[in-house]
Amino acid sequence: MGSNNLIIHLKDISFSYSGDRLVLDHLSFQLHRGDRIGLVGPNGCGKTTFLHVIMGLMRPSAGSIELFGKGVREEKDFREARKRIGLLFQDPDDQLFSPTVLEDVAFGPLNLGKSPVEARDIALQTLARLGLSGFENRITYKLSGGEKRLVSLATVLAMNPEALLLDEPTNGLDEETELKITHILKGLELSCVFISHNLDFLFETTDRIYAMGNGKITVDEVLVPHTHVHAHRSGRLPHVHKS
Repeated sequence: MGSNNLIIHLKDISFSYSGDRLVLDHLSFQLHRGDRIGLVGPNGCGKTTFLHVIMGLMRPSAGSIELFGKGVREEKDFREARKRIGLLFQDPDDQLFSPTVLEDVAFGPLNLGKSPVEARDIALQTLARLGLSGFENRITYKLSGGEKRLVSLATVLAMNPEALLLDEPTNGLDEETELKITHILKGLELSCVFISHNLDFLFETTDRIYAMGNGKITVDEVLVPHTHVHAHRSGRLPHVHKS
């Protein structure tokens, strides 16, 4: 693909929290338009840090970041890119901060310069799209875990992003809510990176699955999702197929 199709380009990124062990060690990564990439790896391997570096929430000690073909270094650069890339945090409580659901979902469009009326309409349409009509006046902190996850996704989608970065979007969900989110994400025509331990979810929603370890993303052994049906005596079990 040409450079015009390159949304995210990380080159030789290094990051450390304490100054000794590198969480990201000369990591390189590319996301092109139309890519749907899953990312797996053990806890603590740097997957969340990787997403936060892309969004400018953490700054690397070495390497370069390009978003939409432009080098990003300063906060103002990242601020512009955040209008086009949506990040779903692993913990919905990190995403939701307004008293009501409507205020939370309308915040992004307001931040993009929409009028209060336009922002309200966008918020209501987004909630309806996610099956959350009637939630607009609900108190955010009183929502269930699954409801918070869906509302968090609504806050991201209301900004009409060009790419999505989702950190463990099905973590801790009941099966019904997981299936609902899976169905929603499958229907989105967006470039995306989904971090998850849930391989069934990744096989349903992504085209390629990369592994992360030792501070790098391994792309030489790529798992390619394909349609498959299994019957497990113990219900849904993690399983991997290599093409």
